[in-house]
Amino acid sequence: MAAHRRTLVIFGAGGDLSTRLLLPGLGQLLAADRGIELELIGASNAELTAEAWKDLLRTAFAKGGADPDATEPVVARSRYVVADVTDADDLRRILGRCETAPVLYFALPPAVTEASCRALDTIELPDGISLALEKPFGTDLASAAALNRLVSRLAPESRVHRVDHFLGKSTVLNLLGLRFANRLFEQSWNAENIEKIEIHYDEKLGLESRAGYYDKAGALVDMIQSHLLLVLALATMEPPSTLDADDLRGAMAQALRATHLWPGEPDQVARRARYTDGTIDGRDLLSYADEEGVDPALETETLAQITLTVDNWRWAGVPIVLRSGKALDDTRKDIVVTFKPVPHLPTGFTSAPSPTLLRIALDPNGIQLDINVNGEGDPFTLETVSLETDLGAGQLDAYGEVLAGILTGDPSISVRADVAEECWRIITPILEAWKKGAVPLDEYPAGSVGPAHWG
Repeated sequence: MAAHRRTLVIFGAGGDLSTRLLLPGLGQLLAADRGIELELIGASNAELTAEAWKDLLRTAFAKGGADPDATEPVVARSRYVVADVTDADDLRRILGRCETAPVLYFALPPAVTEASCRALDTIELPDGISLALEKPFGTDLASAAALNRLVSRLAPESRVHRVDHFLGKSTVLNLLGLRFANRLFEQSWNAENIEKIEIHYDEKLGLESRAGYYDKAGALVDMIQSHLLLVLALATMEPPSTLDADDLRGAMAQALRATHLWPGEPDQVARRARYTDGTIDGRDLLSYADEEGVDPALETETLAQITLTVDNWRWAGVPIVLRSGKALDDTRKDIVVTFKPVPHLPTGFTSAPSPTLLRIALDPNGIQLDINVNGEGDPFTLETVSLETDLGAGQLDAYGEVLAGILTGDPSISVRADVAEECWRIITPILEAWKKGAVPLDEYPAGSVGPAHWG
């Protein structure tokens, strides 16, 4: 008998998230043979025959590179239900078809997810039910807290998985291994030795037909609130006693509770901008304000940069800069740690040392350490050399790792309720300042590095 017998129910099964990311990841997981015996039910309001559903599954599993021999038994047993997942009677009908403890995966827009949870709150739920909810979790602090209260009535926190596919298990463990398994880094990982930390998620892609969601979210909510604050927590947290979910997520929560906006004028510590027309890799991009479905009056930012402080003994006085944007000149997903200069450079060197930098690439995973060494030919000069290595990639992609945790009952890379609320709490002053017009909405040409005066 398999170690884990579960029924996975995907709400919104025929949608873009499910077919493009979730199902290919599931195919990888099934091919990896992690001891999961799975029944799969798809649910959506779209009419789909049983055979069309199975063909959709085969196509999605193949997209993830899964061996058909590993996935076909699941395809053969899988069922599709035409249903309104916000309707209590339809939900009873879906749950009645689950032969084992169900996992409900909400591959749905946030408003529909909330409506479905409210309907679930009116019916009797099977024992052992688990919930998997995509981010963003709520639209502000108050709504996130209200949604947490609702979800807590449906399942205990240990069986609620708030999904952040940005932090796959291999990424988390690579970062923790680098920090806590190397005395060289852990002993210097503090305000005494580090000048600043920067976390970037810049991409060349523009809006890409996502106006329906993105124009109401923007870069601050879409990436910084939803993802980069969790990277900040991993980069700044205290060493956990174990890698168990309680210890790991508790340490992340502690770091975020100490995180606040850097003191200063709003337009200096929380900048925003949106792209105008330009060219990237030979592609002409329209100005964001002219994209189909965009309401220019919302003043949605496509680039956000904020400076934070972690108010504790380890990090007092160290600025932590988070930046994410679209339609930029290059793709960049990394953490950059800048170390402070040495207290004294012996007299006689004829050049000044460059800062010691540690770059931790998040996709693909790797590290680069820039250090100063004596120059070739003239030992009195200093030059920078880079020590580089790749970090181990996981067997599964991000959604495969997410589903592995959900289906085996491991919440270690899921976002805990209090952490979701802390992420909203941190950015609330920024959102309020932007609504008041206290921070100008700058512009930058698509394909540039951003506004020139940002530096």
